[in-house]
Amino acid sequence: MSAPPSGERLSGLRSRYARADWGPFVAALGLSVVGALLVWSATHREVGSALAVRHLVNAALGCAGALALVAVDLRRMRAAAPWVYLAGVVGLLLVLSPLGQSVNGSRSWLFLPGGFSLQPAELAKIGLVIGLAMILAEGRDPLRPPQWRDVLLAWALAAVPVGLILLQPDLGSALVLGMLTIGVVAASGASWRWTAAALAGTVTAVVAAVRVPLLDPYQLDRLLAFRDPALDPEGIGYQTRQVRLAIGSGGWSGTGLGEGPQTQGGFIPYQETDFIFSVAGEELGFVGAAGLLALLGFLVVRALLVGVRCEDPFGRLVAVGVACWFAFQVFENVGMSLGLMPVTGLPLPFLSYGGSSMLACWLAVGLLAGAQQERPGAWRGGPDLRRSAHPQG
Repeated sequence: MSAPPSGERLSGLRSRYARADWGPFVAALGLSVVGALLVWSATHREVGSALAVRHLVNAALGCAGALALVAVDLRRMRAAAPWVYLAGVVGLLLVLSPLGQSVNGSRSWLFLPGGFSLQPAELAKIGLVIGLAMILAEGRDPLRPPQWRDVLLAWALAAVPVGLILLQPDLGSALVLGMLTIGVVAASGASWRWTAAALAGTVTAVVAAVRVPLLDPYQLDRLLAFRDPALDPEGIGYQTRQVRLAIGSGGWSGTGLGEGPQTQGGFIPYQETDFIFSVAGEELGFVGAAGLLALLGFLVVRALLVGVRCEDPFGRLVAVGVACWFAFQVFENVGMSLGLMPVTGLPLPFLSYGGSSMLACWLAVGLLAGAQQERPGAWRGGPDLRRSAHPQG
């Protein structure tokens, strides 16, 4: 069969871009720009505008990748799933090899030529999302729930990257992968017993990582500080105390960008990455911080709506996986800033400084746009799926 003429291919691409849902793109762009302003405020005393500019460059590269994914239909995305998953696993293996580099006690980075760095755990989230969707949706009647073999295979698929990430150790990223796996398994229609078992398995893995211990002493100290914030306010509890002071001092309207005493005084380590929300809370106030959370919530809700509307089981599970990923990561990052969750070093999507995280989050937005192309027939006046699957007469 000959390839379609270039005019037909161009027409098909235009059609895909015309049908794409640009709401998540606009929200992600807004968050990325505000993130650059927050990164500038947290770092301009030491490095000027350098990190803010790099933040915008990372966002531009991620946006370009997301736009490229819009042109990929679900069949090609499904076909590429095994290779994307394997690429993520290979990256995690390289991190644990002599090529990997330790930063802040976690062997999570690959340093590339030209001064670039890569955190494979971030890109492994993309591989696991589409890998789980492929396993739980491939070749299955959409009206029939996954069988126990499918669910066990999905767990095994998730166990590999989770185990490798715990060996770094990176508890935060491992929790994100565990939570998105639970969400995808639940959305696939599997029995609630499988979901409960997956949740129990995730909790068991976390407890085992603490008890063995796989975590470094400073990571264990963070868990102790969460359990008892007053344990060592000038030591392991210092960071959390300073973050809460910054957020609390912002009031309703904030102190103004570049004017926060805690931020400009440099009292909060790693503020441009792990604790970027404290800059928003102090300098933009409750109103500004709530607005950012509303945009992040919009992305999560929009992802869930894509899952509800998507006729293709693969696309539906991809959308749910992205929603669970974003939801848990936002909850954990904001929670640790407010002292409601232990400090795990997770970035806030689109707002925290970090090229790997920015690229992964933008690619997730591109996945949503690709899944958005598939709408259920019932929403567009098409045939009802249950009736067509079980004709009468």
